[in-house]
Amino acid sequence: MLRKAILFLADQNSVHDLAMHQPLARRFALRFVAGESMDEAIEVVRKLNARGLRASLDHLGENVTSVSRAREAAEEYLAILDRIAAAGVDCNISVKLTQMGLDQGPIVAQDNLRLLVARAADLKTFVRVDMEGSAYTQRTLDIVRAVHEEFGDHVGPVIQAYLYRSASDIQDLIARRIRTRLCKGAYNEPSSVAYPRTRDVELNYMRLAQQLLQWGNYPALATHDEKIIRWAQRYAKNNGIGAERFEFQMLYGIRRDLQDELVKSGYNVRVYVPYGTEWYPYLMRRLAERPANLVFALSNALRR
Repeated sequence: MLRKAILFLADQNSVHDLAMHQPLARRFALRFVAGESMDEAIEVVRKLNARGLRASLDHLGENVTSVSRAREAAEEYLAILDRIAAAGVDCNISVKLTQMGLDQGPIVAQDNLRLLVARAADLKTFVRVDMEGSAYTQRTLDIVRAVHEEFGDHVGPVIQAYLYRSASDIQDLIARRIRTRLCKGAYNEPSSVAYPRTRDVELNYMRLAQQLLQWGNYPALATHDEKIIRWAQRYAKNNGIGAERFEFQMLYGIRRDLQDELVKSGYNVRVYVPYGTEWYPYLMRRLAERPANLVFALSNALRR
């Protein structure tokens, strides 16, 4: 019930506009967002690297309303790729296709993504394409597959374990040798397309993670669920899957203790680092994934 309420608020423009002007809301956001500028984000990445963590930068924004805004977003990401290379930090990028113009048509989004992946290939880095609501799933995968055919390992999607279709999507991505990130999912989906019960989502996550660990191309297991992380560690060990063959991924501001512990144990860990002014939808989805984060964020904000 609380999760659905938070996700409902995430899509309300009036609440979005109000929150953006509230100092307390911004302090909430700074628990999970690395500031509003590229300089702030790069500094956060440096600090993560110093702890042995890799990073993925996300310039927040989605559902742009024009082709020109989509191109502006793509230009920002090109600048991010160049800045990462100049700074010498261990970091790739994450993008949303609605920010690249998917609502203006698949050709717009594909052309902009291709620009980014071409630059990433030149710089020998990687572009992660985030998955959005289920209405975009097929179009997102179609575009990623097309760009992957040209650039190979420099691009890969995210698959959401709460969708019924994800089992077949994972099989296809494994067959194509496309690097895949697995998460539980953070959008308000109907029971006709997604598992409504948390336990069913967890079980499907482990089924899909098992396939990726066994046959995937350097998969990323994105979760803060310690039970699932321990299961993945045991599965990998029992099946002779070395720690170099996959990575764990976590969100900036969540479970720093677990991030550090995994690094010390020899695992690759990448932290998803968002930055920018459009932090409200991102923040609300993080709270919906784990409503206990609401109490955590509030207590930290009040102590600042």
